[in-house]
Amino acid sequence: MTTTIAVASEMNVAEYGRMLALFAPKIIESEGENEAALAIVESMLEKGEPNFSPEEHAMFDLVTTLIEQFETRACPTADAAPEEVLRDLMEHNGLTAGDLECEIGSRARVSEILSGKRSISKEQAKRLGARFGVSAAAFI
Repeated sequence: MTTTIAVASEMNVAEYGRMLALFAPKIIESEGENEAALAIVESMLEKGEPNFSPEEHAMFDLVTTLIEQFETRACPTADAAPEEVLRDLMEHNGLTAGDLECEIGSRARVSEILSGKRSISKEQAKRLGARFGVSAAAFI
């Protein structure tokens, strides 16, 4: 007996099956697998999400969910202090305090934030979120 979840949707099950065979998505267990999954998402986004077929939407949702789950496990930031999140993002992007003057202000202000002496304002959080492509909430 063959049962599929996709039968209830407008998805072409055979086409979705071909996509699954091509991309072979699975639970992401390493940074290398995460990078491969991110590459799939980036290649799909080149087409433009509004132009996705139902099968591509399903694949996109599946792969992005797998990425989110891995990143939540690999990089838990929910309990991290805002300055720790900032420090981690700076390190991963090879940035110094001087590189964030446009988002935060002076180099001294960045240092005060990183040392925990000063908190990040809502406006600074918005600018940092835009710079790093993350939610401003990560800095508040």
